[in-house]
Amino acid sequence: MMTRARFAPSPTGHLHVGNARTALFNWLFVKKTGGTLILRIEDTDLARSEERFENLIFEDLRWLGMQWEEGPDIGGGLGPYRQSERIELYQEKARDLINLGKAYYCFCSEEELSDQAERAKQAGMAWKYPGTCQFLSETEVKAYLDLGRPAVIRLKVRAGPVRFRDIVHGEMEFSSDVVSDLILIRSNGLPTYNYAVVVDDSLMQITHVIRGDDHLSNTPKQVLIYAAFGWPLPAFAHLSTILGSDHTRLSKRHGATSIQNFQEMGILPEALVNYLALLGWAPAESQSEIQPLENLIQHFDLGRVSKSSAVFDINKLHWINRHYLRECDKDRLISLSIPFLQKWGLVENVDSLTRIWIGLLVEALLSGVNQLSEIPEGVLRIVEFDGSAALATEEVKQVLQADGAISVIREFSKEISLPQREIIRDWKEIISLVKARTNQKGKHLFHPIRVALTGKISGPELDKVLPILEKGSQLRLPKRIKNCRERVSEFMAAVESVGL
Repeated sequence: MMTRARFAPSPTGHLHVGNARTALFNWLFVKKTGGTLILRIEDTDLARSEERFENLIFEDLRWLGMQWEEGPDIGGGLGPYRQSERIELYQEKARDLINLGKAYYCFCSEEELSDQAERAKQAGMAWKYPGTCQFLSETEVKAYLDLGRPAVIRLKVRAGPVRFRDIVHGEMEFSSDVVSDLILIRSNGLPTYNYAVVVDDSLMQITHVIRGDDHLSNTPKQVLIYAAFGWPLPAFAHLSTILGSDHTRLSKRHGATSIQNFQEMGILPEALVNYLALLGWAPAESQSEIQPLENLIQHFDLGRVSKSSAVFDINKLHWINRHYLRECDKDRLISLSIPFLQKWGLVENVDSLTRIWIGLLVEALLSGVNQLSEIPEGVLRIVEFDGSAALATEEVKQVLQADGAISVIREFSKEISLPQREIIRDWKEIISLVKARTNQKGKHLFHPIRVALTGKISGPELDKVLPILEKGSQLRLPKRIKNCRERVSEFMAAVESVGL
């Protein structure tokens, strides 16, 4: 039998890490087994559900590289795939259970039930609905309905243990003795969660229900509903909760949690997918944690999913992202970097020459960033320059106090000031001449030159910085970049103004 799994988010907010991990495990499972993934939108919470969130879910899943075979946007043979479009179906199936004697109308008011629960609490007893209305006659039920009296539809919960097998947690058993007769349809005609998902999963022929373990306590109730209909159970696999660094449930207070957050940070989708796969699942011991998508599909196994909660570690994600940044195609990196540079006002309209310049930036800065959103700050450290301000910093002062530092800058300044010099082309020759004239080498040669060019004591290699400065000074950027000659001249003026 072909496997069929589903991802069923509610469109009430952005797609977050936990839901994305659930979607990924469902997707990997069907890819591994040659099955079908169904995307179902659970939008019966009409007050909180929004179309924009539904569209963002589609976009985020596709950004992560996932595609589904059936869903509200593409259709399929077992739809509709929005719960809000299936209300009449839920009501019809609930009436079928009434006709089978498996469910009944309940006319007890919320006030009555609340009073009963409060009295039980005061007596120190657990309360469950006593099944009052299941003993009403057909005549009484009809009379109440004709009067328009508000009613819910409840399932008659059978006595005895409720058993099912979970792929992650093993054999599970719960007692039905403490379970009230379940509400299937509320008085407003809308289905309850546990009822709707059973109807959907059965009629959509879902073979595997893979979801978070926060639903584990719902599963016995759902098993009772399956049994009432006489429907076979799907295979269940409940995934462990994702925790923050303090080992509490991951939330916004731990930092980025939505897929949109990670896009805005400049995390590559392949890196995030690789990391999400490691939250509660692990490849074989002999395999690397760096697992490209094709490897994840090949090796994924629900039997290797852990019961233990996974801790979200941003440092681990950054480590994986750095790997994929290094492997990424340069043209793609340039395109991905442009929005970040535009957001910081470093570029505006990007022509072919500007793309070449951005490529120089990426090449110079990539090894020092965890995510693409860090590139603009690195660019500013290279292109912003104020000779007097640089000279005033303690770290630059220390460089200049070394024996021979000022003479290195003077000789460097003289050499690059020659009209025939092309600084990028002649860089090695310039350095050799300054070295010979000053008898300086290593950091005593390069540190003074670096501070004269950048105003900083550290940064990318100078042979990568030079073309950024020279070519950048020739572009029409929002803020003009000073070229190498201008920088060294300005720095030397500052040096001379303080008598060094």
